[in-house]
Amino acid sequence: MARFELKLPKMGESVAEATITNWLKEVGDKIEADEAVLEIATDKVDSEVPSEVSGILIEQLFGKDDLVQVGQTIAIIETEGDAPVANTTAEVEVPVEAAEIEKTIEAVQEVVAAPQDFSGSDKFFSPLVKNIAKEEGVSVAELESISGSGKDGRVTKEDILKYIEDRKSGAVTAKVVEAPKAVETPKVAEPVVQKSQQAVPVSVNGGDEIIEMDRMRKLISGYMVASVQTSAHVQSFIEVDVTNIVKWRDKVKTAFEKREGEKLTFTPIMMEAVAKALKDFPGMNISVDGEYIIKKKNINLGMAAALPNGNLIVPVIKNADQLNLVGMAKAVNDLGNRAKAGKLKPDDTQGGTYTVTNVGTFGSVFGTPIINQPQVGILALGAIRKVPAVIETPEGDFIGIRQKMFLSHSYDHRVVDGALGGSFVKRVAEYLEAFDVDRDF
Repeated sequence: MARFELKLPKMGESVAEATITNWLKEVGDKIEADEAVLEIATDKVDSEVPSEVSGILIEQLFGKDDLVQVGQTIAIIETEGDAPVANTTAEVEVPVEAAEIEKTIEAVQEVVAAPQDFSGSDKFFSPLVKNIAKEEGVSVAELESISGSGKDGRVTKEDILKYIEDRKSGAVTAKVVEAPKAVETPKVAEPVVQKSQQAVPVSVNGGDEIIEMDRMRKLISGYMVASVQTSAHVQSFIEVDVTNIVKWRDKVKTAFEKREGEKLTFTPIMMEAVAKALKDFPGMNISVDGEYIIKKKNINLGMAAALPNGNLIVPVIKNADQLNLVGMAKAVNDLGNRAKAGKLKPDDTQGGTYTVTNVGTFGSVFGTPIINQPQVGILALGAIRKVPAVIETPEGDFIGIRQKMFLSHSYDHRVVDGALGGSFVKRVAEYLEAFDVDRDF
């Protein structure tokens, strides 16, 4: 028999870790090759980890809610065949004095570098929180002093990550604690959290129902609060006449679907205009890292999509400026369909440089979306409506019925001024209003 190490596979260039959400196989279960063994979750997407071999699961190295790094062994599978040959080496006789010194050194290292033991704490901490605390060197005292935002004051992933960030930035003070008495070591200074203002308790009566947020909603909540606290949000609005686009789509949508096997919605037409405008204004296709601005070489458009459970996800169209309308429509439909079916891969949500959200899908005239960090802008597409409008002609002005919509541009005022933010959304409007009704698709 041989032992096979099942490792957390690489899930994309920017994905370095994942959380185990569920074990589909238990110790002792038989596993076929390519059969899913466990479910994992990254910051954005849930997925399964299949086995590369057939055999029996004999060991789970991590539990539910544990955080695992890419490349780490997560399970041991016993397979048919000869066991691998053990790597044997000759024993070397060590002098007694050297052996005693080594034992002393090992004892000191075990005390100083031993992982934190949270079993003695009266407070409940999830395996994920404890794992982060161990990796970041957060002591039991520090962890207990963090004000939790979860149910019953529990410390969430977002709480401990915020504490670690504050500690690195010097926003917390330190107190001195003594090292264990078993070995004489210098006193170690441990930071103490500055307790934030407690949230106002919510009144609950007998008729109210209490529902805990699911994992995705907790992540979204953390992202939204962090974005508002990070970026100085400013909005610019512009109204666009899209009558020509509506008429053109009505004329070609049947032929488009027959030839390409894809439905033609308004979204790819809008995304095409946004990609063009980003090429004209590369100052909107950037991200911020502390005091540095990173100009992005590629134009990768995030496309906010609502999931059946009401949560939101943002798959990314890579190199959107290189796609024609057919390619854009296929990309939009593919990502949208896989998002609804829960089939997105972790890399499908990574690398976005600018985001577009279609609030008009739900009947909203316009909205003020929150920036998807570390990007600096997000565009909301409002509902297309028939409205009376003044139409200018050489013979004079008259009132007519036109198809119009609002574009709402939220941008980060730390690095994007009103001139750039307003000019960008105006350029998007110009591309839409100048749409060629005689173009092919």
